[in-house]
Amino acid sequence: MDPTTKLTLFLIFFRIACASTVENNFGHCERVVKNWASSSLHQGVNKDKHTLQDLLFFLHVPRTGGRSYYHCFLKKLYPSSQECPRSYDKLRFDPSKSKCRLLATHDDYSMMQKLPKERTSVVTIVRNPVDRVLSSYEFSVEVAARFLVHPNLASATKMSKTVRAKTKGVSTLDIWPWKYLVPWMRGDLFARRDARRQKGLSEVKSNSPYDMEDILMPLHEFIDEPIAHEIIHNGATFQIAGLTNNSYLAESHEIRHCVQEHKSLGQHVLHVAKKRLDDMLYVGLTAEHKESAAMFANVVGAQVISQLKDANFSMDTLADNQSGNSSLHLDSELENNVDQNNNTLDEKATLRKEVETKRENMTATELIEVYEGCISSLLKTQSRRRFASLKKISPANFSKEARRHVSEEVLQQIRTLNYLDLELFKHAQKIFTTRHLQLMGNLDMKDGSESKFDQPRAIELWKTLSLVMLCILLLVLFLFAHARRRVSKVKV
Repeated sequence: MDPTTKLTLFLIFFRIACASTVENNFGHCERVVKNWASSSLHQGVNKDKHTLQDLLFFLHVPRTGGRSYYHCFLKKLYPSSQECPRSYDKLRFDPSKSKCRLLATHDDYSMMQKLPKERTSVVTIVRNPVDRVLSSYEFSVEVAARFLVHPNLASATKMSKTVRAKTKGVSTLDIWPWKYLVPWMRGDLFARRDARRQKGLSEVKSNSPYDMEDILMPLHEFIDEPIAHEIIHNGATFQIAGLTNNSYLAESHEIRHCVQEHKSLGQHVLHVAKKRLDDMLYVGLTAEHKESAAMFANVVGAQVISQLKDANFSMDTLADNQSGNSSLHLDSELENNVDQNNNTLDEKATLRKEVETKRENMTATELIEVYEGCISSLLKTQSRRRFASLKKISPANFSKEARRHVSEEVLQQIRTLNYLDLELFKHAQKIFTTRHLQLMGNLDMKDGSESKFDQPRAIELWKTLSLVMLCILLLVLFLFAHARRRVSKVKV
């Protein structure tokens, strides 16, 4: 057999072997993903999804506006003593902790393995995938840029470790996914700064902050990086399905990579994520800000307030729980009004009691007013901090206007990479629209029931209007008939 024939046969056998391996790999992945999906869909959930249960789990999808909900809704509703110690970096609390009623975290849905499912209500917010990816890129750059005050990367890394070791609270660098994205982006910013200094560059070629490669990683490079494929793309679907790289499920890594390798298997993950959205107490939309806030206040807030009234918490228990939980902070109202050094314990207890009474007597309408005032202040603070951070990478400056200059090619690539999140977002929109219409209908019925004392007057008014309309109708008919008779006479 001549060498050419041997090579040809070898290539044929090699292709057959490769095809067989790929087929076997797909078959294995299909079994793993389907088994997980089937098991997930049959897990017991709370049958009454419209009623707030004992524990509220706020599944915070990054860059959806969840921070404003946490500070301006949840912190206004729940006493600090009822908030579970934060769990941004794996489970840090005992679910059986007395009075633990609120868990707000970036941890994914697999957290439910640690929670009493039948006594837990889940809420979340979903955002257009393109906007979420852009925002994730911007926030990674913004936080990483804060470290550029240091002379080099080694100094910045050492400082961040020292600060985190001394701080009892939770740093951004402790929180998923920023604990992966920020250090990675920080290293990239320092590398580009060092390269500019070596070249003696002082001018930036591009006018778009998303394409200033001399200063920061361009957006088109960011979305193609392995870490973006692992964490950012289809992030909402994987988080709601419970399959992030921060998951409690042992098989999550294999399932996630099977889906990344075999795109068609993503439909099984999407189906699970959709079902979980269906079963949630509340699903908000970032873009529908006003309507989402109103729905949260009336669906979630009203039930929390009702629970607080029914529970009748003792102030002694609140004080004991607060003193035993040093990692938590006081409510913002207390932070603004209590001088920790000068006030006596009695004064603090009195003020705390006033805050708790105010919280229990709050209505959904008042809650929305509190939220609007709070978010206005929060956005101003965030804007100032963002401006200070981005000054370190000037002239790069992210804005809504700058986003309009991102090329359609890059935007289309983001859509393609986030095909699961696009479908999940459409499903979330349907849920939101349906529930918003239901809420409006319920509120209209409620308003109607509250004005029953006006019914007799309304009935009399309706009778009068009906009589007037009848008289007008008879008059019109009489005039019409009279006019026809006159026309008939003229014809004759």
